[in-house]
Amino acid sequence: MRSNANKNIIYSIILFLLVAIVYLYRESKQKPAEKVVEPTSEKVVLSGNTMGTSYRIVYLDKESRDFKAEIDSILVDFNQSLSTYISDSELSTFNNSDTLLFRTTYFPEILKVSKEVFDQTNGAFDPTVGRMVNLWGFGPGGPQLKDSVNIDAMLNLVDFSAIQFDEKKVWKMKPGMYLDFSAIAKGYGVDVVADYLSGQGVQNMLVEIGGELVAKGVNDEGELWKVGINRPEEGGNPSELYSIVALKNQGMATSGNYRNYYDLDGKKISHTIDPKTGRPVRHGLLSATVLAANCMYADAIATSLMVMGTEKAIELQKNSDFEVFLIYSDEEGNTLSYASEGLKPYLSFTVPE
Repeated sequence: MRSNANKNIIYSIILFLLVAIVYLYRESKQKPAEKVVEPTSEKVVLSGNTMGTSYRIVYLDKESRDFKAEIDSILVDFNQSLSTYISDSELSTFNNSDTLLFRTTYFPEILKVSKEVFDQTNGAFDPTVGRMVNLWGFGPGGPQLKDSVNIDAMLNLVDFSAIQFDEKKVWKMKPGMYLDFSAIAKGYGVDVVADYLSGQGVQNMLVEIGGELVAKGVNDEGELWKVGINRPEEGGNPSELYSIVALKNQGMATSGNYRNYYDLDGKKISHTIDPKTGRPVRHGLLSATVLAANCMYADAIATSLMVMGTEKAIELQKNSDFEVFLIYSDEEGNTLSYASEGLKPYLSFTVPE
């Protein structure tokens, strides 16, 4: 009796298992298999337009958060403060008056750094040269140079030391002065975006606006971010590189005369205007790349070096806390380069030196 009972229990268990197996098999045929979700990449790439150019931002984030909307909003506010192309911007309002109470933190900060670089470069960097930049055709209104224009007389209004400011306001010592931060604003904008991402906990990033950059941490391969320096050739392909730089928690800016220019009566008119003469520079320095602790400072210094020329640029760097890579033309027309000592370990060339 007990033997038959045990057999019945075993048969029942086997029957139950068979029924369960058949049920699961049928269920698998009726329902589609669930997809395996791959882990999302840490690398986030954002792009867009700002300041009359484009931006590209790459950062690593374990949550793959998308900050594009926030960054675009920040850049709109930034432009509303410092753009000369927006008629009611904070800067345009000041240019059309003599005194302005600050509306944002952007304006006093850019004035502060501008004053530091103005003093450091003995006036080679001067945001009040903006009216001359406009005169020669590189501002919002296009070329304004006429035979009747007296450039030397207008030089009286090119003097950043006549722009005074404190924590609350900015004012002009000479009525009619005009400020233009185009030689420093893109670099500042890069810093602002990088600071925002840092505040969100992002440690590894490469932020670029119109060729000005900030790199922090490492890329998705665990290496320092690497960026290229263009070959300074008129009408050249922007993708053709002269050298590559590895950035170690730095800002980088490049200024050059080989693309932004026009011909007038057989002469090349470059967009780099010497604040002391009010006229386009004429020397052999083709491009200046500057690496510094932040991009705003690097941007302003790069412009200054293009005003100063090769020899003065090298002399200034040797007594300063930034690194440079200069591409210049010698008297025979040969293209040469100079790298400061602190930059050389991070520099590689794509063409023979």
